[in-house]
Amino acid sequence: MAARNFLENLVADLRHAVRVLWRSPAFTATAVAALALGIGANTAIFSVVNAVLLQPLNYPDPDRLVALQRHFPDGNGNSISVPKFIVWRDQTQTMFQSVAAYDFEGPGINLTGGDLPQQVKGIHASYGYFDVFGAPFALGRPYTAEEDKPNGPHVVVISNGLWRSRYAADPNILGKTIELTGEPFEVIGVLGPSFKSDPKADVWIPLQADPNSTNQGHYLRVAARMRQGVTVALASAALNVAAEAFKRKFPDARFTNNESAIAVPLRDTVVSDIRKALLILLGAVGFVLLIACANVANLLLARATLRKREIAIRASLGASRGRVMMQLLTESALLSLIGGVLGLVLGYLGVRVLLAVNPVNLPRIDEHGANVALDWRVLAFTLGIALLTGILFGLIPALSASQTDLASTFKEGSSRAGSSFGQNKARSILVVTEMALALVLLVGAALLIRTYLSLREVKPGFDAHNVLTMEMSFSGDRFSKTAPVASATQEVERRVGAIPGVESVGLTCCLPVNGGVDLPFTIEGVPPTDGNFNGDVQWRNISPQYFRVFRVPLLRGREFDQRDQMISDHVIVINEAMAKKYWPKGNELGSRITTGHGLGPEFEEGPREIVGVVGDTRDEGLDNDPPPMMYIPETQTTDGTTALESRVLPMNWVIRTNVAPLTLSNDIQRELRVATGGLPVAHVRTMQDVIGESTARSDFNTMLLSIFGGVALLLAAIGIYGLMAYSVQQRTQEIGIRMALGASPYTVRKMVVLQGMRLAAIGVVIGVAAALALTRFMAELIYGVKTWDPLVFVTITLLLSGVSLLATYIPALRASRVDPMESLRYE
Repeated sequence: MAARNFLENLVADLRHAVRVLWRSPAFTATAVAALALGIGANTAIFSVVNAVLLQPLNYPDPDRLVALQRHFPDGNGNSISVPKFIVWRDQTQTMFQSVAAYDFEGPGINLTGGDLPQQVKGIHASYGYFDVFGAPFALGRPYTAEEDKPNGPHVVVISNGLWRSRYAADPNILGKTIELTGEPFEVIGVLGPSFKSDPKADVWIPLQADPNSTNQGHYLRVAARMRQGVTVALASAALNVAAEAFKRKFPDARFTNNESAIAVPLRDTVVSDIRKALLILLGAVGFVLLIACANVANLLLARATLRKREIAIRASLGASRGRVMMQLLTESALLSLIGGVLGLVLGYLGVRVLLAVNPVNLPRIDEHGANVALDWRVLAFTLGIALLTGILFGLIPALSASQTDLASTFKEGSSRAGSSFGQNKARSILVVTEMALALVLLVGAALLIRTYLSLREVKPGFDAHNVLTMEMSFSGDRFSKTAPVASATQEVERRVGAIPGVESVGLTCCLPVNGGVDLPFTIEGVPPTDGNFNGDVQWRNISPQYFRVFRVPLLRGREFDQRDQMISDHVIVINEAMAKKYWPKGNELGSRITTGHGLGPEFEEGPREIVGVVGDTRDEGLDNDPPPMMYIPETQTTDGTTALESRVLPMNWVIRTNVAPLTLSNDIQRELRVATGGLPVAHVRTMQDVIGESTARSDFNTMLLSIFGGVALLLAAIGIYGLMAYSVQQRTQEIGIRMALGASPYTVRKMVVLQGMRLAAIGVVIGVAAALALTRFMAELIYGVKTWDPLVFVTITLLLSGVSLLATYIPALRASRVDPMESLRYE
């Protein structure tokens, strides 16, 4: 019976709410617009958070998947060597159902044969890879343990996308051969369309790792599927025991002194570098929604003035306070649900626009944001936030309006009813809250804007203007040694250098600002200070014209030239940062250093003489200081290093032009293919594009938080304007009396402005304190500015105060123009 009464009352309240809102179209449109804006922004950001952070990985039993990583006191290393993988795998069989090693990045592999050679993404993966990730097969099978042994057969598994785009979904593809790196590979399997690997790949080739390998180069990832009942903590404990076993087996391997091992949930490794930024953005849009709620609550409080007599009549007819509150909350919830529906539409459109204009490669969202969808989590979030919002902004007005003094209400005129101290106090508190939240958002946006400007002022140490970059994979047996790569480089320099408009041509493993390879080294005559080494720094193998292409200044000594061949004395050039760190007295020229010790015999080489010092470049991003760097001639790279690079890294051609570089792109690509015997070119970009991509995430965060801050500023201004306009309306008679008694318009304006600015000042003070506490969580997102930057705080305080003054002055001006005779008749 009680449930039936409740439902009948709810239906009656809904009908009444619809009639009330329909009769006040301006109020309804304003409230719904504010709510739709706040809920839409939250829906858009939550859609991305849901796709990136909340959705389980797209593999069977994803909670059982872990990444096996090296662990150091200052963090984890997610790249593993072949010997580590073999020892860890063999020592942890009781913990893991399957363990697999695979390339850290999907390297470029040349798919030749046919009329259109192309570079595709390939992964060298050990047997067990497809079991770890539960990969479905549309055709065929995975490769076996026998096929994954050294010198095993050339077999390949291809992606569903490549099967359809390159081979027209040929149902008879199994058993056919395709040419990879100039060698035939038999297709034994085609993956299902739902499988999405990380890194992305088109082909999977057996790793065929040597179980007796001493190659300590870290270039593999390792993932494992835990057995039923095994926890991440148990897996980590077992892995740490395996790490100790590795140390005993390879006592001279790099970084064995302070290194352990750890198992990390695989999803955490996928999203680790974006998690904090997304959560901060989600918190920011939450603030926008709170400000919107405060605005609507203020609208409802003002509107309650006009409905005081209506509520009093209902109470006199027997309606309890709870019944009145239920009616008012029903109206609030209905408003919020309408705003929620519109917010859902705005959120969907908003996230599509953001993903369309966003150059950031966010993990797990797929191309063009295909994985960002309105699934049950997003729908439940939007519904929940709409209902919570309705309760949140409706509760204060409902409590205030339901406290009805029948006698005083019937004595008052309807237009003056409800201007109680308590109600005005509630509205003032809401405005102060809006101001504080707006200041926090604006400070956060200003810090990111300062970061944006600081990054544009950073001098990268090289000249990116008029430099074109192109990737090329020197994969296959043909380029497994240094000599043929050096020969191809010389031919490229000759042919591409002859193109009108080309100034210089270089080759490198890694582009500036993109990071790269680090190697340990020892200094001849200096005792090791870091385990078996003197240090571990960034390393690049480059062709002689590299410094000329990027205009990196030579500070001392000489650059590389044609005298630096494999048979000549081995040399090395270092940057200023390395010289200052390891030769503080400036006596680096002529010193001899050895790289590659402990990485395996295929990487070890004799000492190299330092023949030059060049300027620092920001090779690890514009927001990081230039790292110590070693450069060696590409012609003197060991065959082992060249073979590894051909397997895991595409090389980068860099070409300086004296005209717009993209205008020469086709000519350069043609000569590159001729000079290298038909190798395909991929990823053609200008160096300025490369720099832009390196700051894309920071720019994206700046854009979003600036939008949120601007919306918050607008809503806060509307809030304080609405409060002061309402206050002036309620005090019309009082103002008229003051002016009749001699108060000047200036005095009236001053009175109203001081009232509004007092609230603004309280909000600013609270906001500054909150911003000082909260912006420290943004430390990882900013560069070139402190989280407590005085310029930011002073500027935002003045901006918010100026907007508040304007929003307050308009009602004050209206108050100063009150006609005393008219106001004395006001009721």
